[in-house]
Amino acid sequence: MSDVSVLAGPALRRLRKREGLTQATMAAALGISPSYLNLIERNQRPLSARVLVQVIERFDFDPRTLREDEAIGGVDGLARRLADERFADLGIDREEVSELLAVAPQVAAAFARLYDRVGQEAGGVNDTLIASRREIERWRNHFADLDHAAEGLADELRMSHGDLGAALTERLREKHQLTVRILPLEVMPDALRRLDLHARQLQLSEMLDRSSRNFQIAAQLVTLEQREAISKLVAGAQLDDLAARQLFERHLTAYFAAALLMPYSRFLRACEQTGYDFTILQRRFGVSFEQLAHRLTTLQRVGQRGLPFFMARLDRAGQFSKRFSGASGATLLESDATCPLWVAHKAFERRGELCVQAVLVEGADAGPSHWLTVARTVDAIGASDDARFVIVLGVEARFGGQLTVAKGLSLDPASAEPIGLGCARCYREGCRQRSLPPRGAPLRVDRVARGVTPFEFNPLR
Repeated sequence: MSDVSVLAGPALRRLRKREGLTQATMAAALGISPSYLNLIERNQRPLSARVLVQVIERFDFDPRTLREDEAIGGVDGLARRLADERFADLGIDREEVSELLAVAPQVAAAFARLYDRVGQEAGGVNDTLIASRREIERWRNHFADLDHAAEGLADELRMSHGDLGAALTERLREKHQLTVRILPLEVMPDALRRLDLHARQLQLSEMLDRSSRNFQIAAQLVTLEQREAISKLVAGAQLDDLAARQLFERHLTAYFAAALLMPYSRFLRACEQTGYDFTILQRRFGVSFEQLAHRLTTLQRVGQRGLPFFMARLDRAGQFSKRFSGASGATLLESDATCPLWVAHKAFERRGELCVQAVLVEGADAGPSHWLTVARTVDAIGASDDARFVIVLGVEARFGGQLTVAKGLSLDPASAEPIGLGCARCYREGCRQRSLPPRGAPLRVDRVARGVTPFEFNPLR
């Protein structure tokens, strides 16, 4: 056995106290010195694989308890909670978050539970969305079993037909006795997809483009063939609210459908070969920019990882309707407002263009602050031109050199655009775009002179 080690001081200390042992007695049982056990319990020495085996054999220890932090999403999950605006003035950085989780994981779990419960007790749709999103982020938006199953099905479909859309349609017809029918807008004014079991039809709106049609057919196939796999994941989720479970189930269905259209290994290989060229990837896999953005946040297979992207969807008012951090560690998506200096807002005026910007985020202490972001407008699915959003993809600037869109762009932090987490949470001075003073900062009002910015204030720290 290789000598793998892990910091497990709090878990070992709880075990010793549960057994009513002194450090000397437990150390003797494990064949180590009391001083070494003391260092392990204080996280100053790792728990080696050899000692871990002794603990398991002698004390009926469950090694899964060493990963209790996964229930709250690890460092990323705790950092996202601490990115709440109520803690903005504390300047909690990622190192402190990591230290708390290592030294006092139960305290961290208690805080996370209390934080989440406060949101639930407040009631409302937003809390349902947040609960579902927390579960997605706990998995870092990567569901390995679904990905493997989707790859197997995608390979099977490719063998039957070269065109994936036709293969999906044929699968529905042959295995489920369902035909696909495209119906006019006046027949389906308020629906994109409808399953009519009486007519044995999957009915799709004519307003769907080709990529959306394929996605909706794939989603229907998922509900018919992967119900058990998805139900198990939903049953294991820590969600008490029915609507939150239903939203989580919808996400998993969409996840599998996207994995079917963009099978993991082939998709990741194409990403790496093209330098994550978004235009080429869209055409090669026949997907929309929004579908592509979703998929890019999921590439965290062990031994076969892609770049850790985050993805968000915003409306013209700067409100998030979607946000997935994946494995990026991003905390800039936790704010309810966005900075008007972010390229996401400028993208609305440049329809269909890829708008690239390197940013340095003020106040993102618990997560990375230097990002390469790409924004592009998308029309609402099946809607006319009056419904439009912006999709933003982001990856840490240190990975940006691997992206085709970053060619010719400086990734030096000194060249990045400084942005905040919305005016009320931004403590940058001298910003002419500021609309509100930062919350909690004492204002300075000069009766003699008028500055170039609308609000002057004393910094909190």
